[in-house]
Amino acid sequence: MTRKLIIFGNSEIAELAKYYFEKDTEYEIAGFCVDPEFLKGDTFCDKPIVSFDEVQSKFSPEDHSFFVALSYTKLNTLRREKFESAKALGYQFASYISPYATVLNNGKIGENCFILEDNTIQPFVSIGDNVTLWSGNHIGHHSTIKSHCFISSHVVISGGVTIDEQCFVGVNSTLRDGITIGEKSVIGAGAIILGNVESSGVYIAGKTERSRLPSNKLRGI
Repeated sequence: MTRKLIIFGNSEIAELAKYYFEKDTEYEIAGFCVDPEFLKGDTFCDKPIVSFDEVQSKFSPEDHSFFVALSYTKLNTLRREKFESAKALGYQFASYISPYATVLNNGKIGENCFILEDNTIQPFVSIGDNVTLWSGNHIGHHSTIKSHCFISSHVVISGGVTIDEQCFVGVNSTLRDGITIGEKSVIGAGAIILGNVESSGVYIAGKTERSRLPSNKLRGI
């Protein structure tokens, strides 16, 4: 049975959510909503868009599911607030799980999750509510990703890792097995984490500097 879906957001992520839900699920996108100060016009992506203040009256929770399509703004706090606000209005939440992801954890995935293509989720993994797994990650066996986290692309999370709530894990980072990442931590792009991280930790890998040798002086390329 087709169920109608309301998406919170009017950014590129909201547009992507519409694309994926329409392409791979039976949800029908009924419209979008945003906070009043971000409402510009009556439509977004050729669908009606309304203020969040009016969403319950325009798109009833009895007839519509909800999806919060936001990034990691304010360390996932904004996405968490909108998730909790929509839940308080009585909405049920949709999760998108790509058919091109390898999911072997018996569906231990919470509400309002956004799991894109080429993720590998091994057995005995647990994923909380409102978690984003961008494309191409490895989530090792017996790991736990708690609610309101954002895992970007090509992250390697080894077996038995616990990631507490509201963490951000950047592209191409690596987490060794058996460690815990404390809540509201930021693991920057390319970081290699070999031990436990206390809450609110920030780990940033060094950037690659430009060589003094220009490309036209290189030999063999």
